[in-house]
Amino acid sequence: MNVKRTLGAIALLAIAQPVLASPASAGDAKMAAEAVAAVHADMEATLGRVPAFFIGYPPAALPGAWQAFKALQLSTTTALSGKEKELIGLAVASQIPCRYCIYAHTASARANGASDAEAAEAVAMAGLTRHWSTVLNGSLADEAEFRAWADAAFAYAGAKGATAQRVAVVDADSAMRDAAALLGTPPPFLAAYPAAAVPGAWQELEAMQMSGDTALPSRVKELIGLAVAAQIPCRYCSYAHTKPARLNGATDQQVQEALGMAALTRQWSTWLHGMQADEATFRADFDAILAGTPAAEAAPKSR
Repeated sequence: MNVKRTLGAIALLAIAQPVLASPASAGDAKMAAEAVAAVHADMEATLGRVPAFFIGYPPAALPGAWQAFKALQLSTTTALSGKEKELIGLAVASQIPCRYCIYAHTASARANGASDAEAAEAVAMAGLTRHWSTVLNGSLADEAEFRAWADAAFAYAGAKGATAQRVAVVDADSAMRDAAALLGTPPPFLAAYPAAAVPGAWQELEAMQMSGDTALPSRVKELIGLAVAAQIPCRYCSYAHTKPARLNGATDQQVQEALGMAALTRQWSTWLHGMQADEATFRADFDAILAGTPAAEAAPKSR
């Protein structure tokens, strides 16, 4: 060890420490307080109240956090509709899992017109994405080979999938042949799955994710899959959901917003759990926001 160099570095840190750790001035504190007050005023103008879960958030981060939340999740001018954004939030929240966020996104999705079937499919898509992410990651699938298969499968399905001669699925072999009829070659992750469960697993995947006869359109299902995949994180699934989302009409902006909703849901779930927010109080506060009830009239409800 070079003792002189080490002592010199320690001395330099000692000199720099007062500068790096200097306390905020009274002027800085006043500006921060004014910024927080301005944010609270905007929250009241936007939501009718200051949501309880924002109270206590670090003052320096609050203005930016509120702006991002308002501009994406609360905005009515995004590429994704309010219903689509909230269903994405619900899907992500379900597999964190976060009871606060599940409650908030479910209520908001329904307020934006989501049906029970659409909410159920959003959660089911989250579960499917988690399911196959687990298999792909656990089996250490080669990513380049997976992407090559996905590219070929999407091209085949687009060209010939609609006229495919389907196979009656009764066992693993027939499931693989049916998958090949739709996709050209069966998904490699099915080969890594227990053979006895392959028939049901394939039937569920095809009926839920690949079918056009669901309550949710394919574009939205794939955006939900992408949002969930991004925050697992799963590179296989992120790739596999992004491409069909675009093939089904999703724009770059919609892809960005789906990722943004996943990020917001993760962020506020982390905050709520880390601060051990009271769930009954959170629900009462959220109910009051949706109902437009003044803060003074809101009280926790037993559930």
